[in-house]
Amino acid sequence: MRNKSEFLIFKCSKHQRHRSISSITLIIILLLDRGTKLYVSSIMLLHDSFPVIDGFFSITYIRNPGAAFGFLANASHTFLSLFFVVVSAIAIVLLLLLIKNMKDEQPLFTFSLSLILGGAVGNLIDRVCYGEVIDFLDLHLMSYHWPAFNVADTSITVGAVILVYQLIVKKREVPGVQIFKE
Repeated sequence: MRNKSEFLIFKCSKHQRHRSISSITLIIILLLDRGTKLYVSSIMLLHDSFPVIDGFFSITYIRNPGAAFGFLANASHTFLSLFFVVVSAIAIVLLLLLIKNMKDEQPLFTFSLSLILGGAVGNLIDRVCYGEVIDFLDLHLMSYHWPAFNVADTSITVGAVILVYQLIVKKREVPGVQIFKE
C-alpha cells in the first residue's frame, strides 16, 4: 500500500515547498498588483475618485513620483526615478538572497519576505514603466486622510508586520542574519 503523502498533488521536498511558497506568493502579488493598477488606470482619469464606502474608503487614481509621507518631495523627477529604481533593485537582490538562504523549516519567514519582495517588484515595475507609482486605495477616517496606496504597498506592509512579529514577539532569527546580539 502506498503512503498517503504520495497522492498529494504537490509531492515535493521541504526545499521545493520553500521555493514554492516564495514563487506562488510572488506571482499572486504581482498579478493582483499589476491587474488592479492596469484596471484603475484604464477606467479612470488621473485624480478621479469614487467612494466605495462613503466617508471611509474611495478608489482614487493618482500617480506618486515620490515616497510615502512626502519623503524627497522637493527632489527632481529624474533623481527620484533613478533613486527609487536603484534602491528597489538593491532591496530585491537582498530579499532574493535572504529567501534563497532561508531554512526550510521557516515558511512564515519565507512568506513574509516573499510578500515584501512581491510589493517591491510591483512598485519597481511602475517606476521603470512610468517613472512613478500608481496608487488608488484611499482611506479616510473622519477628518484624517491616509495617503493613497496600492496592492504592492499593502503587500510590503503585511510582510513587514509578519517579519517584525516573528523577530520581536516570537524572538526568532532570520537564518544567516544576526539581529539581536546579547
